[in-house]
Amino acid sequence: MSLPRVLTVAGSDSGGGAGVQADLKTMLALGVHGMSVITAVTAQNSLGVQGAWELPVAAVRAQYRSVVDDIGVQAVKTGMLGSAELVEAVAELISGTDVPAVVDPVGVSKHGDALLAASALDSVRTRLLPAATVATPNLDEVTQLTGVVVDSEGDLRRAAAAVLEFGPRWVLIKGGHLAGDAVDLLTDGAEEHWLRAPRHDNRHTHGTGCTLASAIASGLAKGLAVPEAVGAAKEYVTGAIAAGFPLGAGIGPVDHGWRLRG
Repeated sequence: MSLPRVLTVAGSDSGGGAGVQADLKTMLALGVHGMSVITAVTAQNSLGVQGAWELPVAAVRAQYRSVVDDIGVQAVKTGMLGSAELVEAVAELISGTDVPAVVDPVGVSKHGDALLAASALDSVRTRLLPAATVATPNLDEVTQLTGVVVDSEGDLRRAAAAVLEFGPRWVLIKGGHLAGDAVDLLTDGAEEHWLRAPRHDNRHTHGTGCTLASAIASGLAKGLAVPEAVGAAKEYVTGAIAAGFPLGAGIGPVDHGWRLRG
């Protein structure tokens, strides 16, 4: 029996903490076969993003078709897409692939570096989010996309409703930037799941968003329902944050292999 297969469509992080590298490490740790479509190459380390170069749409499309048409996939996850042209091409590709899609609408890096052109926001709203089984914006991305500012846990429901207006089947609003426990809200507009975890006093959190989205996609590829996949992913990323380690002079990565060493 072959392993479930998950495809990440995202940027490369040369420092190995986020992006495609974090996605593939997560998938390996969770027992699925990870594959990749690289959308951009970044010069990136623990201090930030020093440069980013998008791949041509034709190269992204060719990578996707090469994998999907021969190997096949059980779930797709998107990350850094950069431009409106890439957003629209990837939205078209995943809309034509009959598997769950986890959309992480990456707008800025952990260090505050812009990873999505302002001109691409409308394409994310109108093309990419409607193709998502689960969208996983953090609070900054919620504000970018909807204008809703989340200052407290009580604002999460309003943020979720605003994102759902764009058409994803489910939205996971990540409340990790709020004070107190790490509280996320998963909802499809009818049912709600509040996910809580203790906040770990660890600044080495590079790659948390990529890791969470990839873990959700891995669960969906295994056949889990969305709430179960998200709950398992939350547990995995919480452990990875707790085990995050210093690397370089800035913000280190979460530890994708924490269970393997536990």
